Amino acid sequence: MSTPAQKMVAEQLRPHGVTDERVLEAMASVPREEFLSPRMRRHAYEDRALAIECGQTISQPLVVALMIQAAAPAPQDVALEVGTGSGYAAAVLSRLCREVLTIEREPALAEHASETLRRLGFGNVEVAVGDGSAGWPARAPYQVIMVAAAARGVPPALIDQLTDGGRMVIPVATSPEEPQDLRVYLRRGQDVSYRSLFPARLSAS
Repeated sequence: MSTPAQKMVAEQLRPHGVTDERVLEAMASVPREEFLSPRMRRHAYEDRALAIECGQTISQPLVVALMIQAAAPAPQDVALEVGTGSGYAAAVLSRLCREVLTIEREPALAEHASETLRRLGFGNVEVAVGDGSAGWPARAPYQVIMVAAAARGVPPALIDQLTDGGRMVIPVATSPEEPQDLRVYLRRGQDVSYRSLFPARLSAS
């Protein structure tokens, strides 16, 4: 009998563009309900974003999976996540990378996410409180950067902290009224290019 997470993978992810088997396995292995408050846990595997603390949300499973797939994490990669939120995306990413560093501006969220990740045994994730737009320069460079909050532009500090060949997935707000443009940036030496993935609505940074 399949678990709720396995059912989510089969019904929400595979039919909608998530083809990377490593990403699918990671999504099936992380208990999403553990990152939600008790009253929200029964909604954990619904195909929508859900409210968490501090007026923020945990993105719908499909968005998390597509963002991680676009970032193409490899087993030896070190990843930076901007916007820890509940810690769920960092947990999934940690199944695919050597190490995940994640920054959250809300101290209460960072503390709760850190406790949840530690309790569940995600030992290769480190949570810090800070301004994610500045990145985490002391631990740079990164092969993968994932930005969970919408930005009006691409923070130069994050581009600077990508390795040669590094990928950054970020929702860019082009207009207050329109959905954000979810993009994946690729750095090759001093050259940076991007391609648009799909329109998205993530929390503003």
